[in-house]
Amino acid sequence: MRPLLEESFRAAVAAADPLKIVAEHLPAPPRGRTFVAAAGKAAASMAVAVEAHWQGPLDGIAITRYGHGLPTRHIRVVEAGHPVPDAAGEAAAGQILDEVKKLGPDDLLLALISGGGSSLLSLPAEGVTIAQLKALTSDLLRSGAPIQEMNTVRKHLSAIAGGRLAAASRAPVVALIISDVTGDDPTHIGSGPCVPDPTTCADAQAILDQYGLKAPAPLVESPKPGDAAFQKTTNKVIAAAHRSLEAAAEVFRKDGVTPVILGDTITGEAAEVARVMAALVREIRQHASPWTPPVALISGGECTVTIKGDGGRGGRCTEFLLSLGIELDGMEKYCALAADTDGIDGSEDNAGAFLARDSVAKARAKGLDPKALLARHDSYAFFKALDLLVTTGPTRTNVNDFRVILIR
Repeated sequence: MRPLLEESFRAAVAAADPLKIVAEHLPAPPRGRTFVAAAGKAAASMAVAVEAHWQGPLDGIAITRYGHGLPTRHIRVVEAGHPVPDAAGEAAAGQILDEVKKLGPDDLLLALISGGGSSLLSLPAEGVTIAQLKALTSDLLRSGAPIQEMNTVRKHLSAIAGGRLAAASRAPVVALIISDVTGDDPTHIGSGPCVPDPTTCADAQAILDQYGLKAPAPLVESPKPGDAAFQKTTNKVIAAAHRSLEAAAEVFRKDGVTPVILGDTITGEAAEVARVMAALVREIRQHASPWTPPVALISGGECTVTIKGDGGRGGRCTEFLLSLGIELDGMEKYCALAADTDGIDGSEDNAGAFLARDSVAKARAKGLDPKALLARHDSYAFFKALDLLVTTGPTRTNVNDFRVILIR
């Protein structure tokens, strides 16, 4: 069943491929200059797509994760740090803001925003250093804070996020967005550089207090809904998780398997989400309820892994699968796959992994302790030992995590 599950994952990724979807959403060229400001894991592929279809002069800067770049003709691609920002991203973000401030009413700012933009488009506010922003980002990542909370904090320590990029432009702004967040709210995608920010400094401070963290400098307020600066701005989400789940569902439907989309907004601790999913699998296997096998349970969203202590190697997709395997140990006729649509799950180079019904038993036969590996968040070691990692390399898109459990 592994080839079928991997085919469904490829279909999910293809549904969000910028090279296939960007062209139909491009605006008309302006009378003046078009400047492209791209940031995120899909920035390079979105830039390539624009270059292939744009009529007229074009220049710009695209900031993407290391290893995610592509050759371009007019838009300069810069690779930078993710998920923790670095000096390369800071410098490129500063150059983008400088160029945007030069635009006039007859020009166009074409923003290409995708998941990962929050760290890649990192220009700290006055009084904040990139080292301080890196440290706070690392602390937030370890805390298990949802991405929406992380971005609320980052928007109030930034000179470019939280609507500030669009507010700096005298030219009309069109932002094309690939969503990697549950709910597809543009204000949370890449920390919403072209979107008025409904959150406040008080909201950001409450989040910091919740996790016992401190801001490196006073928080700064962001432009709010109703601000006149956004009257010339259009934000359009052109790809999101649910469409990718539908594409995966079609793969199973053609193979005679009933696809069930459980939703694209599933969040929570990866191990806990797996336990809930395991209960549903048991109900289907033992009672053919609420669906009769063969059935594929498909879901998206973004789980979290809260690290306590040093932690191990892996990401939220492999942690989900390891927890699922432990919960369903001994059950027959099921398998699962979980992978990040950007091609990178957590700390390693794999997109995710495949779980067979006997994976836990085989791991024990190799001398591994699955529960101990889960406790120290070392799911990568589990799947690597069994040769069950799913490795795609960078996909240059990102519509969040993809999970499927096939019950035969």
